[in-house]
Amino acid sequence: MNNAHNVLLKNGAVLSGRLALVGLSDAGVLQAFAEGGTAVSDHFGTYQRSLQTPGWQAYFGFLESCDAGSDTAVVFLPKARAELALRLDMARRLLVPDGQLVLVGEKREGVAGAVKQLKALAPDAVKIDSARHCQVWRSTKPNPQVGSTSAWLDWYRVTVAGHELAVAGLPGIFSAGRLDDGTRMLLETLHDTPVTGPVLDFACGAGVIGAWLRARYGQDLIIDGVDVQAQAVFCARQTYQRAGVNGDIQASDGLAEVSARYRTIITNPPFHSGVSTDLSMTTRFMQQVADHLLPGGELRLVANRFLPYADLIEQAIGPASVLAQDRRFTVYRTFRASGHRY
Repeated sequence: MNNAHNVLLKNGAVLSGRLALVGLSDAGVLQAFAEGGTAVSDHFGTYQRSLQTPGWQAYFGFLESCDAGSDTAVVFLPKARAELALRLDMARRLLVPDGQLVLVGEKREGVAGAVKQLKALAPDAVKIDSARHCQVWRSTKPNPQVGSTSAWLDWYRVTVAGHELAVAGLPGIFSAGRLDDGTRMLLETLHDTPVTGPVLDFACGAGVIGAWLRARYGQDLIIDGVDVQAQAVFCARQTYQRAGVNGDIQASDGLAEVSARYRTIITNPPFHSGVSTDLSMTTRFMQQVADHLLPGGELRLVANRFLPYADLIEQAIGPASVLAQDRRFTVYRTFRASGHRY
């Protein structure tokens, strides 16, 4: 359990009435509140574990309709400031008219700066605790929420190798509003060195790779996508729909919910959890990926050069070749051998 969740438990006495926890990252904290409430997480694995806790209504992401019935809404500080505004918006939508709003976050995540955002919506907010490198702020008179969370959806355009596409965006999604340089390099290799379908885009984000492949190869290519984050799943579905991509977007923690096998798996995998480097998702992906590749199938992956992915790829599938590289990124390519696994 992280520091923010521990500090929340320490301040349990102020969490009166029915609870709403917005931005939950550890479902284990729910067991400490026997009266239950509403748990909102943008992480599919946390959402699934929340579903298993008696007394709690779990939501995946911040876009579902829900009733205002919570006396206290707790917002956990996210990495992105824009996502904090989205979480605060959701929390106020969950509150009864006289409910209280609580913000908790670590100092290294920038909780001091986040307080300015909180006070813009809740001018009476005061700090009630500082412990475990965290701060806890509380407001008893937050401004009422107005409007719908769907209003946060935005669109931007990217162009790679002569192909332009529209991409959906929401606060907190990876590389919001722009195409990151690693994905650009990956797409350039897909232009120069083609792939065959069906294709799976793992950690698909807003669906950029699938939409670009649709523009490059046409409607016949099947391109599925999978991601653990609610904003990514929502945006990728919007991007796919606008681009006319032949494929499905699925929520999954790793490859746990994926049953199909693919001729090509493409990925720009995440390596952060909050502000910390975290290779656990990619390590699990590597342990499972061969089971989702057809014999002779290809894995194509882009990663920061300093990450030890070449060894992970060789252990999981086989030796990897380098298709492109610069001072920051490397694009790897490897194939599952026919007849056996490495």
